Amino acid sequence: MTLNKDVELLRNIPLFCKVEPSQLKLLAFTSEHLTFAPGQELFHQGDIGDSAYIIVDGEADVLVDSPNGPIKVATMRKNAFVGEIAILCDVPRTATVTATTKLATIRISKDLFFQLVCQFPQMSVEIMRELARRLEHTTRELRQARTALEGMSA
Repeated sequence: MTLNKDVELLRNIPLFCKVEPSQLKLLAFTSEHLTFAPGQELFHQGDIGDSAYIIVDGEADVLVDSPNGPIKVATMRKNAFVGEIAILCDVPRTATVTATTKLATIRISKDLFFQLVCQFPQMSVEIMRELARRLEHTTRELRQARTALEGMSA
């Protein structure tokens, strides 16, 4: 992929859409392109979070451990941003992300990510919006699961 194509890809991601083109070029230049085969993990739940990933092409499942084995909680597709919770909260990875198809990604290191957040406060707003959207989705699913369980025990 060329630098200009990377910049265009980054511009289409809500988190980066308001970042100046020169900074997107720096981000594209300092990031790393990685490809994963189907079944290959980007990272594993419990690992130390040292980077986040942008999905350029393909799909990946987000899995969380449970006593009965992994549970799929989401499928991530092109332009999705994954792995940011561990670097934002400085906690171990909260899920395992596994490629379900051939997966092309851009890997952004923790240090570079925080440099961008400091330089572009709008990114912080976009991060909060995305995390709030995910929390709302999780809350809705939890409510549905609780309702279903209550219906089974009645």
